[in-house]
Order: sequence, then structure tokens, then C-alpha cells
Amino acid sequence: MDNSHLPPGSETEVISDQEVISRVLKGEKNLYAIIVRRYNARLYRVGMSIVDDDAEVEDVMQVAYIKAYENLARFAFRSSFSTWLTRILINESLLRLKKRKLSVHLNEALMINNSYPSNNPVDGQTPASKTLNMELRTILEEAIRKLPEIYRTVFIMREIENMNVVETKECLDISEANVKVRLNRAKSLLRDSLSAYYKKEDILHFHLSRCDRMVERVNRQIESISIY
Repeated sequence: MDNSHLPPGSETEVISDQEVISRVLKGEKNLYAIIVRRYNARLYRVGMSIVDDDAEVEDVMQVAYIKAYENLARFAFRSSFSTWLTRILINESLLRLKKRKLSVHLNEALMINNSYPSNNPVDGQTPASKTLNMELRTILEEAIRKLPEIYRTVFIMREIENMNVVETKECLDISEANVKVRLNRAKSLLRDSLSAYYKKEDILHFHLSRCDRMVERVNRQIESISIY
């Protein structure tokens, strides 16, 4: 459980997901902020491993939090809450990716049909990568982003988020063997130049100011949603 964005010395450091959800369902909407702060870093990293666009990932995170909130009453703790929430985030990320690819195809068709030249250079960097000021960290982040998506997502979930094999396979709906194969392949692709150097806490970091902003955005939206 990642409590890195929670206020020190408060009950939020020890309150369980189950207790938070129970109290939210009884009317303490403000406690949903604990969930948002607790999982911002994980959702951001997993979302970036799929969408690879800083602004879009924040939008996807917000959608995931709201969808989870709207369905809290139907969540029966048959799996861990973190797995359930991460799965929602992954589904929303994949949906966003499909929409983006469809948009690209439509735009390309429009350009061809109207003889419009494409003058938009491909920029592999996102605002997140531009703000990382340490050379090694930047190199590593870019190397991770260059991994094929199926390897990149498993690597982020297992090595950076410390998710176990079972949770990773449940989130991605693949076998345990597949999780291990993909992770080993990701490490193999990174090993020669990077494997001895990465620091997971520095990679794709969701800074506190952004964490606060996400809490505010989600809180504003859930005010008008009834789940009782």
C-alpha cells in the first residue's frame, strides 16, 4: 500500500481500504480523498505505461476514480480493492488508446483525401519526461517507454509498483506464466545499459501538487453523485 502522499500522523496512514469504503458508503464522502491519495502514484505509472501521455493519463485517472466511486456499493471485496481499481484504470487506458489510434487513422485519411501534408513532427517526449532533471533518470524513463506495451506495463506493475504476480495477472487478465515471461523479456531489453541503475521511487513520479489537484477534481465530481 502506497501511503507516500498521505498527511503524516493522521488516521489515513493506517485506515484500511475496506474501512474507507464502508465509511464512504455511510455518507463520509470526504474520505474518498484517502483512496485518491493512496493510489495516485500507482494509477499514474500504470496509466503512463499504456497511454504514454501525461495529460491524458490524468484524465483517465479521474475517470477511473469516478467509475470506482459510482460502483462502490457493488464492490464486494471478492478481490482486493487495489486490484479492482487498477483494472478499471487499465480498461480506461486501453479504451483511450483505441480512441487515439482511431483518431489518428481518421486524420491520416482526411489528410490523404484532401492532399494535406502532415507537418506535425513526432515528439516522443511528454511533459513528465521533460521535468525529470537527472540525466540517468531521464534515460531510464525513456528506455522504459520504448519497451513494447505488453512488456512495459508488466515491468511498471511488478518492478516499480511492487505488485505481486497474482495481482498483476488479475489486472491484466493473463496467466502467471505470462506475467513472468513478459517481465523477464522487459528486463532483458533493459539489462545491458540500465538494469543496475534505476530507482523506482524516482520514475514517473506523481508529485504532491498534482496529487492535491487530482483529489480536488475527484471531490468536485463525486459531490453530485449518489451511491446510497
